[in-house]
Amino acid sequence: MARIARVSHVVLNVSDPEASAEWYRDVLGMEWMNYSPGLGMSFMSFGTLDHDMALMKAPEGAELGSPGLAHTALCIDGGEEELKEIYQRIKASGAKIDFVADHGLTKSFYFFDPDGNRLEVFYQHMHGEEAMNYMRNAGAVLDAYDELEAAPPTAD
Repeated sequence: MARIARVSHVVLNVSDPEASAEWYRDVLGMEWMNYSPGLGMSFMSFGTLDHDMALMKAPEGAELGSPGLAHTALCIDGGEEELKEIYQRIKASGAKIDFVADHGLTKSFYFFDPDGNRLEVFYQHMHGEEAMNYMRNAGAVLDAYDELEAAPPTAD
């Protein structure tokens, strides 16, 4: 049976695609690939694909950050030190930190972009069959509210 290989990209509703593109570029280090005024969309890349994310003008009257997509997960190269560095940069940008987590096979933190979209930045320290077995294990603890000891959130 033919299988889907991976998630290709995410499209987020935002209030201002150009302002959001600047934020994703300046805070997350994405490359602003293109802006299409006719579509009201900015296309963003982490440098490997033509676009990993599109930022689309939300429909008039849309409640931003409302039910729909729970979060978008962004995987980093590196480990805990790189995660701490990115955590500090995002926190310094004024973004609201939601929580930090140790999911067992990953460590991460969750935060909101200026339009209320929840994002997760994580590193994965288990890979391949080890990670697959961990996820299959009924006893695996996947508590999203476990603290990330390296950089616990502070009251914002």
